[in-house]
Amino acid sequence: MPTGVAIRDVREQLFDAADRVLLRAGPSGLTSRAVTTEAGCAKGVLHRHFADFDAFLADFVLDRVDRMDAQAAALRESAGTGTVAGNLTDALTALFGSVAVAIVALVTFRDELRARLRQAWPAGVPVLTEATVMIGSYLTAERELGRIAADAEVDALAPTLIGTGHLLFADRRGAPPEAEAVHKVVTSVIAGVVREPLP
Repeated sequence: MPTGVAIRDVREQLFDAADRVLLRAGPSGLTSRAVTTEAGCAKGVLHRHFADFDAFLADFVLDRVDRMDAQAAALRESAGTGTVAGNLTDALTALFGSVAVAIVALVTFRDELRARLRQAWPAGVPVLTEATVMIGSYLTAERELGRIAADAEVDALAPTLIGTGHLLFADRRGAPPEAEAVHKVVTSVIAGVVREPLP
């Protein structure tokens, strides 16, 4: 790209390019040159907008976490509709079928990125902790509606579902799990607390 040509929405263009590189090449393939090449811009463009590559990666991860807000709102609004297991299956499939699994690998791969993220995110891996909050909020709404037991331990169920979902989807080389496999695991995790009528 010629120097002096304005790029619209540079950050978003670079973040989208990082998504594609991360999904295709994994954490070790995610370099500043790979991102700028994928975005179709000069390497200097990234460094004009971010102090260094780890600053770019930290903003990239936090941007992707912020994008989960819409998914969290939609899941919470689904409380009382469909089935609890079906809603959770759809949510986990959407979450882990996205770049989220690759971001978890990226965060664990880069020490400096983890250090940067700790400044804004004091505990856990941002994508997973935000997903746990999302699932917990949904389960709380279902508990209030009586579709899961009043004494259901939402604070234990949510991380169990996220951890199990992550394990199902974590193999980048294999095909993602079938919806039926995800549903079976979800049903097993929530079996003791579901109070909705059987179909």
